[in-house]
Amino acid sequence: MDFALTDEQRMLEETLTRLVADQVSPEQRRALLEAPSHVASPLWRTFAELGLLHMPFSEDVGGLGGNGTDLMIIMQALGRGLVPEAYLFGLVMPGQLLALCGSPAQQARWLAPLLEGEHQLALAWQEHAARYDAFDISTHARQHNGQWLLNGRKDVVMNLANAAATLVTAQLPNGQLGVFIVPADAPSVSQRTYRTMDDQPAGDLMLDDVALPLEHCLSEDAGEALAEVLALGRAALCADAIGAMETACAQTLAYLKERKQFGLPLATFQALQHRMVDMHLHLEQSRSMAILAATSLSLPAQERDARLAAAKAYCGESARFIAEQAIQLHGGMGMTEECYVAHYAKHLVMFDHYLGDSDFHLETLSEQLDAA
Repeated sequence: MDFALTDEQRMLEETLTRLVADQVSPEQRRALLEAPSHVASPLWRTFAELGLLHMPFSEDVGGLGGNGTDLMIIMQALGRGLVPEAYLFGLVMPGQLLALCGSPAQQARWLAPLLEGEHQLALAWQEHAARYDAFDISTHARQHNGQWLLNGRKDVVMNLANAAATLVTAQLPNGQLGVFIVPADAPSVSQRTYRTMDDQPAGDLMLDDVALPLEHCLSEDAGEALAEVLALGRAALCADAIGAMETACAQTLAYLKERKQFGLPLATFQALQHRMVDMHLHLEQSRSMAILAATSLSLPAQERDARLAAAKAYCGESARFIAEQAIQLHGGMGMTEECYVAHYAKHLVMFDHYLGDSDFHLETLSEQLDAA
């Protein structure tokens, strides 16, 4: 098969590579992480000016109609530079759910400003006892006195502190899956925010009889739409991990060429050469799986989900392997904050846990094969 990029996609890749190199050095990344969460960063405003916020969305909702390959190009570039912006969790996933389920009024209120860079959103789907199963939830919603009442708790809600509103999944009395728009300032909502191991903003969301107007219900039957959004997120995460793995491999190889032992560069020792080869083998095999994921998004749901599970599981195992090898080949300094490869290693380890770890996806794939 021909996986060559189009001229437009090559231009997108080159533009993003230059942008990340110019604006996300280690010092600039540290400044982005320390900036106030409620203020859009200059980098995010640049994304908006370049149309990157519009790219993953269909033209029907004001986007540029980008496909899975376009999103893969963007996410790889962000992964190479370890860009700390919540492009996936604050824009793509909640935005796609709005695009799939939202009414014109809801899209005008929440989606249009999102694409212009005026605010960010979050998607709360994960619960403590569900182990990555988006449809095993205890949060519930019911109508009372002309309003929706939400009760429950959502854990590890990515980008929660930066979100103007959070899209919350809840079980309805009829057994269907509903999605609700919960503004950040809604009464009876409490948050516990924190940073993940790789410095991503996250938090836990507690809902105690949260009263919402009826128009804040995004959908009363969102199961298929949520599955589509999670599949898109997993494909995007695989692409992000490829970018991070590329840089981790490159930094490790550069270190082995510079660092000397017994008067010779470490790169001349055959045992270390073999380990670098193993790292690159995992990288290239993962790249193939990421391409498979990006090109499978338009397939029927069952086939799409099987391919995405296989890709996420393999990339998760490879990411952890490359992270561990990069740290060990750097030696003790690989564990320090000053050694930039340590930040890539933390990101690659956490990648395996976002949207389901390798064990979860292997079990999912096994169940689908048994059913077939």
